[in-house]
Amino acid sequence: MRFLVIVCLAVLSLFFVKSKQDVRQRNFSEVDIETLLKDSLLNVRALEIEGDGFAFATSNGEIGVQSFTFPASINSPDSIVLQEIAQKTIQLKHDSIIPNFRSLSITDKGGFLLSISSPSLLYKAGGDSLKLVYKETHPKAFYDSMDFWNDQEGIAIGDPTDDCMSIIITRDGGETWTKLSCDDLPKAKEGEAAFAASDTNISIVGNHTWVATGGKASRILYSPDKGKTWDVFETPIVQGKETTGMYSIDFYDETNGFAIGGDYTKANDTLNNKIRTKDGGKTWQVVANGKGPGYRSCVQYIPNSNSKELVAIGFKGIDYSNDSGETWKHLSDEGFYTIRFLNDSVAYAAGKGRISKLTFRE
Repeated sequence: MRFLVIVCLAVLSLFFVKSKQDVRQRNFSEVDIETLLKDSLLNVRALEIEGDGFAFATSNGEIGVQSFTFPASINSPDSIVLQEIAQKTIQLKHDSIIPNFRSLSITDKGGFLLSISSPSLLYKAGGDSLKLVYKETHPKAFYDSMDFWNDQEGIAIGDPTDDCMSIIITRDGGETWTKLSCDDLPKAKEGEAAFAASDTNISIVGNHTWVATGGKASRILYSPDKGKTWDVFETPIVQGKETTGMYSIDFYDETNGFAIGGDYTKANDTLNNKIRTKDGGKTWQVVANGKGPGYRSCVQYIPNSNSKELVAIGFKGIDYSNDSGETWKHLSDEGFYTIRFLNDSVAYAAGKGRISKLTFRE
């Protein structure tokens, strides 16, 4: 019996050693950048994975895809005019208004596009139809980001029009949207708003939702139940000016999250612009203070990285961390606004003048 126990322990020991060896920590050292779409008038901050390709929306009212085709023309009672400008790309107009799109989401129910300032316009696209499902004409209306919990329920956030952040929610697959009352939301601080820089102000894991605000106050709005109730948490990120605060947030799971930002007018400043949480957003710590990237408009966890690997991008370039943001490696000076990962080594990135495929290599 004693011999059998010793043998079993030896086998288990070998198993655990092998398992530990199988979990290899990667260390990307370069990124290959392949330009897929280039146009001097292109300005993209809204980007989503669509199949093995991507969909995008621009500040000039254009929407496009790589892997499927939107209809070239649609008869709509909402005075929406569609003009085909290139294969797989169309331009939208609402009366004489060209919407400035900064938010895009895709579900099995369709694609959703949201413009920023008044009138803020939210469209649902699917099949051969395009429908205006929400319109807000408040003079302070300005929407920053949109995301979905599932095919039926989604959320978009914007700057305050009253004394709270603007939050609209759908529970019927995007057919109708309802704006939450300030009675049901944390009160906004003076000068608190959000940035429509990369469509990553919202992060969702399961029913959990985190919203990053910015400006003179930069905090986390948190809901554990898909927007039914809300709490608010303070952060140590740089704030106090209209141009400071969190520009992007991402959660790997229910506990591990990362946010990045800074001040785009002082893009090389590296103090207090990168923060991390390990308790679901309740508390945050500054990491890599005075080191690593300065202002960046978007940060994303790399899939299947056990919350270790991050990529941050902005108009000053691309940076990578493989230790949860403690240290960073500058991979490229090429500038982008936003990034989405297709898998654990390939991503699409968009910015001013182009959309590119990024392949990360060790």
